[in-house]
Amino acid sequence: MQFGFVLPDIDLKNIGELAHQAEQAGWDGVFIPDCISIETKAIPAVPFYDPWIALGIVAGRTRRIRFGTMITAMPRRRPWKLARETMTLDHLSNGRFILAVGLGAAADDAGFYKVGEAMDLKTRAELLDEGLEILAGCWSGKPFSFQGKHYQVDQLTLVPTPVQSPRIPVWVVGIWRKMKSVNRALRWDGIIPQKYKPERNEMYMKPEEIAKVCALAGEKRGASCKFDIIASGTTPGKDNKRASQKIRPYAEAGATWWLEAAWGAAAEKVRARIQQGPPRA
Repeated sequence: MQFGFVLPDIDLKNIGELAHQAEQAGWDGVFIPDCISIETKAIPAVPFYDPWIALGIVAGRTRRIRFGTMITAMPRRRPWKLARETMTLDHLSNGRFILAVGLGAAADDAGFYKVGEAMDLKTRAELLDEGLEILAGCWSGKPFSFQGKHYQVDQLTLVPTPVQSPRIPVWVVGIWRKMKSVNRALRWDGIIPQKYKPERNEMYMKPEEIAKVCALAGEKRGASCKFDIIASGTTPGKDNKRASQKIRPYAEAGATWWLEAAWGAAAEKVRARIQQGPPRA
């Protein structure tokens, strides 16, 4: 199992140093939000910076660690532009970039509902499916055409290709038990399984649920096929024994990545948890 840290928001002045510290502490990946503007009735606009510029800083301050977004809402991104941005990050890092995508939380993200983006699930799902196909075509470096309901591409060639082959790894959100969503993720390189309408105290997948996701992935893709299954949650950085006891059932269930979630944590707590290192056994 590999271990990543999800930074709760982008501290642009310190993000390079935080990523460097994560690498030094033994984490395998760092991930940042890709948001335009998050607003709710209870919370005013939250500060965010452009993820591609921020991840360029991460690429320059690290040498080993993987990095990416958590997550990119593809329905509001032009796929050919996203292909160029992600390819550039892959070259800057010599092949360490991971792209995590999903439909996006349209109801909470002002980058959808305040600028006229599609809000209904069906349209956003169609945009995601078409966008992923175009993304892979653009990464190929060969002339690519596509005729879809929402996007049309006519013999477009983007070079250079990404460093990683056959492509940059794509992790896709899969809503557990919503088989259309899960099957979409299983067609790519990894699944970020999420619960359908979870209670606040049950946001994260349990080991037994991860085991079911792994079993389905093995059935659909074959046991020998390389495929990432991402689990997430929090562990006590000061008690490695207790942390590893929490992680072990996820590893035994088949999860390939553990993402330490620090949503809402104060900056000093985030830094301290990064420096404590991953919850390895």
